[in-house]
Amino acid sequence: MEPSYSLQAHIFNDLQSNTYRDINLYNPLNITHPFKLPYLDHLARSPTGNGQAESIDLIIPQDCGGFNLGSFFIHRSVWTDRLLDIWWDPVGYEQKHMEWEHKEQDALEHLYINQAWIRPHTAFIPQRKINSFPMGACSDNGMDERIHYSEQDRDFVVNMAGCEWGRDCWGEMYNFRELSNKLNRTRWEKFKDAISERIKAWKDKGKKEEAGQ
Repeated sequence: MEPSYSLQAHIFNDLQSNTYRDINLYNPLNITHPFKLPYLDHLARSPTGNGQAESIDLIIPQDCGGFNLGSFFIHRSVWTDRLLDIWWDPVGYEQKHMEWEHKEQDALEHLYINQAWIRPHTAFIPQRKINSFPMGACSDNGMDERIHYSEQDRDFVVNMAGCEWGRDCWGEMYNFRELSNKLNRTRWEKFKDAISERIKAWKDKGKKEEAGQ
């Protein structure tokens, strides 16, 4: 929606304020956090890890159903290599393929819930920062300002999540494309559109006057 945004300026220059570590700020899965087990170290039992942006290796948004992997960021590190090895290991992943409807998303949620080493390096980002939904998605409770696209706020990206299930994917994409083109017009394009609208209004007024005679 906003091709002029750079990820560096939009997110990475200020990870501390653009992300949150404590999932209790928005916890649609009702995950118990932090761990309370006494044998874990202080980082594993902290709701925010060490609180430093430098320790963030995985950034994910959440929608009304939990983790959303439509857009996410992962930092190359030893921790990340370990995560990917376990996350995509068919020995574990494929054993749950009948239970995990959302596949890799459910697998990551399982790791976050059960593996203490995952949480200190995981951060969450407000969904609309990188993955806004149209009104047709997550709409059971109506408009949710944490999830749904806002034209006024000029959200970065829109994800047509679930449009293949009873919605018009092409129609939604076309409408958002046209809106993006409109919002990102140059000054010259806005000037030309204003002139065209005035001419059209003048012509419409003339037709109405002729029809009234």
